[in-house]
Amino acid sequence: MAAGSRRLDWSAITAFAPLVALAPPWLVAIAVFWVPFGVWGDVTFQLFAAAHLALGIVLFSRPVQRLVFARMLGARNPTRAELDVLQPAWTEVAEANRMQPARFVLAVVEGDDVNAFACGGHLLVVSSFAVERLSHDELCGVLAHELSHHLGGHTIALTIAQWMSLPVLFLARVGFALRDLSIGITNAVAYRWPLVRLVGSMVWLVLTVASLVLLIGPNLSRILSNIVGRPAEFQADRRAFRMGFGNELMSALQRMIGTEERRTIGAAFLTSHPPAIDRVVRLDAMIRRDARRGRRGGFPNAPR
Repeated sequence: MAAGSRRLDWSAITAFAPLVALAPPWLVAIAVFWVPFGVWGDVTFQLFAAAHLALGIVLFSRPVQRLVFARMLGARNPTRAELDVLQPAWTEVAEANRMQPARFVLAVVEGDDVNAFACGGHLLVVSSFAVERLSHDELCGVLAHELSHHLGGHTIALTIAQWMSLPVLFLARVGFALRDLSIGITNAVAYRWPLVRLVGSMVWLVLTVASLVLLIGPNLSRILSNIVGRPAEFQADRRAFRMGFGNELMSALQRMIGTEERRTIGAAFLTSHPPAIDRVVRLDAMIRRDARRGRRGGFPNAPR
């Protein structure tokens, strides 16, 4: 496998499974938004739905990810001080993969733990805590892992799912807002017209049920995404090791071992990352195996 090359992993294929759960509520939400276009604009539902999906392609462009998508995810541009820490680490990882650093977008999310994620086609997000606390080598390991998600195609389905979720979540929020409004109006006039209380209660029930039903799809999709996402983490660790950043990534993961909460069986469905200790054990095995063979994991001739 050449340095910096994109090669779809099996997890990139299984990552599309959550889209199946998201499709029904997305079709309902799109149908609601399509109604005025269909009634007054003579636009077919199929064309409207296809246009929405096609518009999501812009999320994979670097300018949109820098200006819009990062903020949608709660991230921001690095400060000057943060960039002074991140840029040298990212440049080292990019050069090891024989690619231009400007090919990807760096962003920071506020957080009090070691965290990072990849999204879209070029977005690499690191927590502010990680920027402050991790060493240069550990940041290299974390960034190599996130780059591996991009190179393995793990972020494609995730980005599509986030785009499809937008109209569903918006419609659900509108439903909850209308529900609260109906309760306010009902309470204001129900003392004069008891029938209004009955009608208001029915409206409240319909809007609540409709909004909750809409949210079943995104919630189920998130659970499925977490389940299929765990193998992707191991695959990204393996690719980062092959880049030559296995020790660096393992050192960063070791910082997380003592801070992770003990997981119950149910809680395991709420996170896409395997326990840090499991990842450390696998990385350590790969590193020891290469040491016995007299070499360090990495691309041949990759600048280090």
